[in-house]
Amino acid sequence: MISTLTSKGQVTIPQALRQQLGLSTGQAVEFDLSADATCILLRPAPSARQSAKQGFGMVKVSGPHVAPDWDAAQLLKP
Repeated sequence: MISTLTSKGQVTIPQALRQQLGLSTGQAVEFDLSADATCILLRPAPSARQSAKQGFGMVKVSGPHVAPDWDAAQLLKP
């Protein structure tokens, strides 16, 4: 399969390949380069639900956010 790189650096992923990968419009994809830089790996990016980093800060906490014994500012007070 061949595709042409546009002036904006965009490439159209052929329909047959999109179907094999299960890609749909608007879906994020992840690129990776092989160690010898001869091959680009394309795969669907993990969804926000699958990424632990995406959930950081979503849990509401009542009370102090940091335990007093772990608060560096409290350690600096005279």
